Amino acid sequence: METIAGPPSAFTRVRRLPERAAYDEETVHAILDAAMIGHVGVLRENRPVVIPMLFGRVGRDLFLHGSVASQLLRGLAGGIDVCFTATLIDGLVYARSAFHHSMNYRSVVVVGVATPVDGDDKVVGLRAVVDHITPGRWDEARRPSDAEMRQTAVLRLPIDEASAKIRATGPVDDAEDVDLPIWAGQVPVVPHFGTPVPAADLNGAIALSPAVGRLGR
Repeated sequence: METIAGPPSAFTRVRRLPERAAYDEETVHAILDAAMIGHVGVLRENRPVVIPMLFGRVGRDLFLHGSVASQLLRGLAGGIDVCFTATLIDGLVYARSAFHHSMNYRSVVVVGVATPVDGDDKVVGLRAVVDHITPGRWDEARRPSDAEMRQTAVLRLPIDEASAKIRATGPVDDAEDVDLPIWAGQVPVVPHFGTPVPAADLNGAIALSPAVGRLGR
């Protein structure tokens, strides 16, 4: 498997339980593609700020978006150092001891400089964000107007410095606890989409769109 960009950096190397780490492109991209939301961390006036954000991936680039007036995106003409994270929870892990309770998860950390894009690249980024949540939805929706484009900032973050970390096992109890009369095991967490609910002002003659209808299939 191809690594993202050579050996992991000081920022992305997994030090705690390194056997759970992965640095190959296939694993990192797969987790990003499956995650619904990410968190972006920046420094503002020497204080950390972490903001949940929708995102999309095109090849080896992540695209982030938000209002041009947002705290995160304000004053970034030359780019901004960010730490982006995404996590999927796959199960709850119950051990016999409280100390060894855990979760099964897949997570990714990407660090780098996010830079603003414009023109065609901005459209590509916005499409990636929309289609990341619901593939095919961009082609069903009205395109952003010029005014909406001016109100929106889009950032490109190269996936060059990244790592994944995965836990996918049952409980790991201490040997002296194994015979305790306490239930231990796992409860899988499986994402599920409910039945689509039409907007209150939707014309009743308009059928459910194919992109939305495919969710959960």
